[in-house]
Amino acid sequence: MQDFSTITDAIHSFLLSFLPGWLTTTVECVLIGVGLLLVYALLALFYIYYERKVCAAFQCRIGPNRVGPWGLLQSFADMFKILIKELIHLNHIDKFLFALAPYLVIIASMLAFAVLPWGNGLQIIDFNIGIFFLVAVSSIGVLGILLAGWSSNNKFTLIGALRSGAQMVSYELSIGLSVLTMVCLAGTMSVGGIVEEQSDLWFIFKGHIPALIAFVIYMIAGTAETNRGPFDLPEAESELTAGYHTEYSGIHFGFFYLAEYLNLFIVAGVASLLFLGGWMPLHIPGWDTFNHIMDYIPSVVWFIGKAIVLSFVIIWFKWTFPRLRIDQLLSLEWKYLLPINLFNLVLMVCIIVFGWHF
Repeated sequence: MQDFSTITDAIHSFLLSFLPGWLTTTVECVLIGVGLLLVYALLALFYIYYERKVCAAFQCRIGPNRVGPWGLLQSFADMFKILIKELIHLNHIDKFLFALAPYLVIIASMLAFAVLPWGNGLQIIDFNIGIFFLVAVSSIGVLGILLAGWSSNNKFTLIGALRSGAQMVSYELSIGLSVLTMVCLAGTMSVGGIVEEQSDLWFIFKGHIPALIAFVIYMIAGTAETNRGPFDLPEAESELTAGYHTEYSGIHFGFFYLAEYLNLFIVAGVASLLFLGGWMPLHIPGWDTFNHIMDYIPSVVWFIGKAIVLSFVIIWFKWTFPRLRIDQLLSLEWKYLLPINLFNLVLMVCIIVFGWHF
């Protein structure tokens, strides 16, 4: 399998050949930042088109089909429309916090985005507490939502923000316990180390029933964490008009819109990292010829392909199940998912201690 670290090392050596060390690091940081922003924007545009087409297929409609071939340019048209729309200035609001909120949401998703392992040797940052860092920075997003709801001086935005705070803080427990279950199986919190541990077999197969339970709970909790249907109470149109971003317009609304779709990719990407090997190809012990063929598929294709498939499952949730009431949503977490997750963590520890895993 191709190792992208050879390419990144060659770029680093090339820059060092005519630049001092500190300037080389600065240039590399700028290049990485520009690359992240470009991939960030393209992925958001892809996911907007992707969900529209999936939704249309579920509802026996055509979906975007006017702007560009097969409607491929519809997302770009919507992006340009948002960019040129006027920013409406409101009275009687906290202007600083109102302007800060969408940037906090974007920063949270960008930091989490940077930790994901895109391919073999293609990772921006990897250190021994990578998973802890990922969980920590992904929790910043709720601050932006709470600030947006409170600073808007609107009862609908405030109710939406309070709902979102209760929902995201609650379901972060299930996400954290599901992640911790797989960290116990991997024996490391390094993102690269977790992928390497799945070189012979993915954790979804290696971890027996606890890994499968953790996967199901993670997908449910991840859907709730991103405020997507059927857990989209914070922005319920029928009750709160648009929830916490009711008062936002133009590019500020666009930031919330982008972050929602990028968070969808991040949830799916982390699920592929923890349960499906990340960029690691499907290897089956003893099937050497099959494993060798799988190695020909680029690692980037493996990671993005897994993330898109898992994203389809989350989109499937939204267009299949009706929206839950707030009491049903919180009961699902505190009465069912959390106890099951705690028991599942103990079960995984027992399997590891007694060596019952593959």
